[in-house]
Amino acid sequence: FRQDLFYRINVIDLRIPPLRERPEDIPRLATHFLTRIAAENATTPPCLSDSAREALLDYGFPGNVRELENILERAVALSEGKVLEADDLHLPGTSREMPPAESGRLALPRPFPAASDLDQPLEDYLGEVEKQVILHALDETRWNRTAAARKLGMTLRSLRYRLSKLGIE
Repeated sequence: FRQDLFYRINVIDLRIPPLRERPEDIPRLATHFLTRIAAENATTPPCLSDSAREALLDYGFPGNVRELENILERAVALSEGKVLEADDLHLPGTSREMPPAESGRLALPRPFPAASDLDQPLEDYLGEVEKQVILHALDETRWNRTAAARKLGMTLRSLRYRLSKLGIE
């Protein structure tokens, strides 16, 4: 944006916190959007179930209020009932959940020790963790390196480099 134009319209600077910093507004905004969407479609507004309300409250809303509106519009368009459930919202991976194992990502236990409990240098510990994750991916793919690299989100070349660096054959 050009500086001279910005200063012409920037008379009063208002700071509006993002939606994730004001979760108490989510139910009111959701009700407003559902009412407006229903009025546009000449139907009765659907209600949010408790699970849907909780899912919305747990979601981080990187797209802010516009994302909430889009999520609700999609849910109304695709749902069949008058009560929207959490599944109807089709929320992207929420900030507090790990993606499920069937999404192509690895599901590993997280037995990470506290920094005070490390009995080896951090670099050695991270090397061991990396080795365990790579071995786990290889085991899951029956040692298919291409599939393991895809599962780890890296190129085959990068996986080969790490395998040789870690001494894995």
